[in-house]
Amino acid sequence: MNYLLDTNILVAYSRSANLANALETKLQLFGGNHNLTISAVTIGELNSLTHQNNYGKKRKNEMEQFVNKLFKININIRDILDLYGQIDAFSQGKFSEKTSPFTARNMGKNDLWIAAIASAYDMTLITTDKDFNHLNGEFFEVKYVDLSKF
Repeated sequence: MNYLLDTNILVAYSRSANLANALETKLQLFGGNHNLTISAVTIGELNSLTHQNNYGKKRKNEMEQFVNKLFKININIRDILDLYGQIDAFSQGKFSEKTSPFTARNMGKNDLWIAAIASAYDMTLITTDKDFNHLNGEFFEVKYVDLSKF
């Protein structure tokens, strides 16, 4: 299976060995036969989080080793740029090619990039963020992980 991992999934895996083990038991992302990908946006978000939370050198190194195991996708690709606009318009209820059966919503700009990548490459997005749910089945598949169950 081709998965795009949202930033919050990587953060969840890095929080503690117990949480990582529980997630892996349930999701079998790294133990399975999956193509795991992250976006360039996720690398930027992780970099910001390491500074905001004042991660120590050990935690930064662990995060970097983790990220190095994953395939990374740049956003400067025409299909991704086009889909960013379509997904943003759809989320705002203003995309003439698809009707939106929900109240218009503002998505974070980084989430829009991540969504555009998932859509461009027909990947399932794995996330702990419900902000992508309205895109499920319209642009790509969303696999929501409820961390409260772990």
